[in-house]
Amino acid sequence: MSVDIDAQELLHKAVKSFQGAERSGQFQMVHTIVEGLAAGGHRIIQAGTGTGKTLGYLVPAATHALSEGGRAVVVSTATIALQRQLMEKDLPLLAKALLEEYGVTLTFAVLKGRNNYVCLQKLHSAIPDPEGEALFEVSRGALGDQAVAVREWANETDTGDKDDFGDDIDPRVWRSFSVNRRECVGESKCAFGEDCFTAKHRLLAQTAHIVVTNHALLAIDVVEGIPILPEHDIVVIDEGHEIVDRATGAITIELNAAGVERAVSRVGSQVSDQTMDLLVDAQKAFEDSLLGASDPTSGLTRLALLDPQLLLALILIRDSSQAGVIEMSSQKGEDPDIAARNQRARGGLEELHDLAGALISQGNDSVLWIDHDGRPPTLHSAPLSVAHILRDKLFAEKFAVVTSATLTTGGNFDAITQSLGLGTDARTETVDVGSPFDYPKQGILYVAADLPPPGREGLDMAALDAMGELVEASGGRTLILCSSWRAVEKAGEYLRVRCDTPLHIQRKGESVSLSVERFTAEIESTLIGTLSLWQGVDIPGDSCIQVIIDRIPFPRPDDPVMSARSSRVDEAGGSGFRSVTLPRAGLLLAQASGRLIRSGQDRGVVSVLDSRLANSGYGGSLRKSMPPMWFTRDKSVAIRSLKRLRVESDQRIAGQ
Repeated sequence: MSVDIDAQELLHKAVKSFQGAERSGQFQMVHTIVEGLAAGGHRIIQAGTGTGKTLGYLVPAATHALSEGGRAVVVSTATIALQRQLMEKDLPLLAKALLEEYGVTLTFAVLKGRNNYVCLQKLHSAIPDPEGEALFEVSRGALGDQAVAVREWANETDTGDKDDFGDDIDPRVWRSFSVNRRECVGESKCAFGEDCFTAKHRLLAQTAHIVVTNHALLAIDVVEGIPILPEHDIVVIDEGHEIVDRATGAITIELNAAGVERAVSRVGSQVSDQTMDLLVDAQKAFEDSLLGASDPTSGLTRLALLDPQLLLALILIRDSSQAGVIEMSSQKGEDPDIAARNQRARGGLEELHDLAGALISQGNDSVLWIDHDGRPPTLHSAPLSVAHILRDKLFAEKFAVVTSATLTTGGNFDAITQSLGLGTDARTETVDVGSPFDYPKQGILYVAADLPPPGREGLDMAALDAMGELVEASGGRTLILCSSWRAVEKAGEYLRVRCDTPLHIQRKGESVSLSVERFTAEIESTLIGTLSLWQGVDIPGDSCIQVIIDRIPFPRPDDPVMSARSSRVDEAGGSGFRSVTLPRAGLLLAQASGRLIRSGQDRGVVSVLDSRLANSGYGGSLRKSMPPMWFTRDKSVAIRSLKRLRVESDQRIAGQ
């Protein structure tokens, strides 16, 4: 049913239905998007925390999808938390308002990549998967325990969605329950095709007015040209500050010897002895060449180009995989379990062939490196830039809204428009609708200007002493954001001895949501974590009256993609530091400081233990990227404010 609905009128009625307060930023967002649709130009909208930006874009999205001739709208997010908010709260409430006020039904669905869902064939197959079965051995310890827990959940889940498991799953465990696009035998040939989780989710998405997905799947849909998402003419990219990194990650190529060995081991007797010998030789040559082309002690080795031996090994992988695929033709009338097993083997070789071929053909617009960090040596290739890809394959085809609470760096939109490939697009407009929060009255930005600039060793004793004093003043209630795991460990060791308040320390591989839940539940506690806590974490109220940032989050010098992008700008006569490094740091600072003020009642202090933010020539530019809190270099001001906030917090809790 199509219906002509005025977007501003719907927003007014939806806010009333939500029992919320009308916010000027929401109405400005709706007006900007509707105007952009009429004019045919993209809109990049910064909507500060508290604006209610999801409703600000869902309302015009819904009115378009429900209108005569309107097609589906895709909403893409970076985090699971926002996907859940959209699917479980915002969209159901908007649908309720539309039904009550206009008598129309708004449909919506979430869609993720195939390997996000349990493969029922793999779960129930009479032919065990060798890799998966090995995980269930008692000797595997924690990994085996997790495999057992995931299997129990997989037998009971209604969605099959990995993100509904409730905890992080080791990739090795999840691989034993899922398949990728190439490994799937297809619903028509699968004994569980009618119950396939992926097929069900895609069927719902095909008929939905609004489809929620993630940045990675959006990038794959756009870049590979495979119609994963349903037909749509509008894309809303929420958490838009993440789209460039997520798109880069989605199309980055990775290949290691363990992956080659895994694919080869699945082949078994399906190919000739001669082809099997070629595959095994290629795997060994690749493993040897990775070790020969890199330094295992360095963690990461940048490659200007492929080493001759590495190039030869990749050619061997490509050619032997192709030979194997040719020999592994499917047979009519195959038992479904056998057909599925054979397709997984064939799909693995097809993937090897394509990955090796792509690595061989990498040119000057790619970054190559070998990584030894905690796993088998892995060869990576990432695009130096995705701007032209997004411009030509996404923005040229669809009307797009890119939005986030943090899109400006240094007070302007230049960095984001350039990274999206829209810097010269006259049809693209940028808008900052502000925030309803009174940052100068609600928050203080304290920069420890008297501390020495941080060195390579991370937190020194002076910074740790300042951190301890600040945590004591606030009585816990502090989120400490560190730029490295080493800093997390040093801060944890120091505060465990100095402070009496409870301490939660994030661990590698630990669920972010569980860390935040523990911190929120214990009002006087402190949570120390690294980059996964810098964004997407919502802790309003008394649990967090202070955010401490250990240092300006400049990219690591050995970050292969960021350093290569910076070098390319330098080579062209520009400043990589100004064009690449500073915007990246400014974006993360904006996200980190945005963890403090999450509601109109929140008060607190953001304390930065990096004097460069106050004393360097670029410090002012970085501060412009952060919420406009009241700025001070005086530690005594921060300490007095934190002590006062602590007393007020204690009084509120006592009065509850």
